[in-house]
Amino acid sequence: MNLLLITSDQHRGDCLGSAGRRVRTPHLDLLASQGVRFDACITPNVVCMPARASMLTGLLPLTHGTHDNGIDLDEATGERGFAGTLARAGYRTAFIGKAHFSSNHSEQPTGRCENVPSSHRFPDDWSGPYMGFEHVELMQLGHNYWLPERPPGGLHYERWYHADGLGDLKDRLYRERLPPATRAAQTHNSALPVAWHNSTWVGDRGVEYLRRQAGARDAAGGAPHAPFCAWLSFADPHHPFDAPAPWCWMHRPEDVDLPPVRSRDLAGRPWWHRAALERPPQGGSAEARRVREEYSRMPAQTDAQLRELIANYYGMISLVDHQVGRLMAVLEETGLADDTVVIFTSDHGDWLGDHGLVLKGPMFYEGLLRVPLIVRAPGPVGGPVGGTIAGPNAGPNAGRIVPDPVSTIDLAATLGDYAGVTMPDARHSRSLRPLIEGAAGAAERPDHALTEWRLGPQRCGVALDLRGVRTRHAKLTFEASSGAGELYDLREDPHETVNRFDDPGCAGLRAELMDRLASRPDDRMDPLPLPVGPA
Repeated sequence: MNLLLITSDQHRGDCLGSAGRRVRTPHLDLLASQGVRFDACITPNVVCMPARASMLTGLLPLTHGTHDNGIDLDEATGERGFAGTLARAGYRTAFIGKAHFSSNHSEQPTGRCENVPSSHRFPDDWSGPYMGFEHVELMQLGHNYWLPERPPGGLHYERWYHADGLGDLKDRLYRERLPPATRAAQTHNSALPVAWHNSTWVGDRGVEYLRRQAGARDAAGGAPHAPFCAWLSFADPHHPFDAPAPWCWMHRPEDVDLPPVRSRDLAGRPWWHRAALERPPQGGSAEARRVREEYSRMPAQTDAQLRELIANYYGMISLVDHQVGRLMAVLEETGLADDTVVIFTSDHGDWLGDHGLVLKGPMFYEGLLRVPLIVRAPGPVGGPVGGTIAGPNAGPNAGRIVPDPVSTIDLAATLGDYAGVTMPDARHSRSLRPLIEGAAGAAERPDHALTEWRLGPQRCGVALDLRGVRTRHAKLTFEASSGAGELYDLREDPHETVNRFDDPGCAGLRAELMDRLASRPDDRMDPLPLPVGPA
């Protein structure tokens, strides 16, 4: 089985047309109709680096050590992740796009390829290996708060962007604000032509990679040939919200759906909600503190501003969806679809106006915690592997929605299961294949998923040790250093308006969820590594 993992960045689990939001995602909706969509997929961490390290390794953040942004994943640990394990079993492994397993920004060079002060050390013809991937084509950042680094810095995308000598023109066009004018924070309609956008670049490089794999298969003439495992990683819809034309105009602000609860309702919330919003970041350089204040936080937005922001966010998603459609077309055209498992997911979500918040931080509301997860495997969904792709009307299992709580940590074991390769180091990961194929018995159905985040005061002014658990119907977050917490009964309170953590009527539910938190394997790294930079 070939394995194709496609990820977006900061993409809420409900922001698919098939999940009910007013966002145009025809290709992802088709993929969901041909496979299985998981409706309660939980990220193991709500910021980029820990979440991505957990996907790769199949480990929770306090075990692999990248417990916050700015902490490099240990390379030996990364090489024991699913990519390195599959490569050692004979797979051709590749990564294209935004990796973020290592810090982009640091006060001192780290020597890693993704590190801005170090990337000039990597020549133009360097293509890996990196974190178990034999072949890589990387973008260094992908979020144009920082425009693409100029050579000799940058990586594959940045050097391609500047190679034609038009980098200054592209930068000017990116900064140009197309009408209509937007008043929302970190939101504008960009004049950068879509051909130069990094989502298009990932799509282009992904298409070329898949065609090369089909060519290698054809050249083998029916003889055994190595299958591939590729991770294609888009950097959007991460902020700033800057979709290029015409995608920025695809969703009209007046047509988007607003969150039902949009006020910063801090009464009754645990103490760290207010502290994280009001305290200034501590420590680090003055520049790092400025970035935290200006880029990582956002003031409350009016409904009109929020509509503009969401419309642009939807446009970024639709552009990613378009690239997914291109990739699926190549799979079908080349016949690779007949033996390729396709997975689409994201690293974490975005509050996107929930409770008056935008972006991400230490409040584990559903919009931030839940991510999309779609899996399409060859053969009718719910049946044996090895047949043809299930079409939209292929039977009762195609288009099935799985409500069980799962995690992106589970991808490592799932990929290994389809490859027939054990993942001995991915010990927190469980294969989702029985759920995908409709063969999971009651004992095999997961009953909870975990998330955790150890962060220092340099992010939001307060040090926190957050542990979270999500079941099908409830969610608890516990701050281990203070004993405070929050608990929501998602059946009665799907919008998380009433914190029941100290409610005597929920004492039994609280005890059950605390027991689930305590079931986490006792394999936390000690001591934990410290950040080398902000992200």
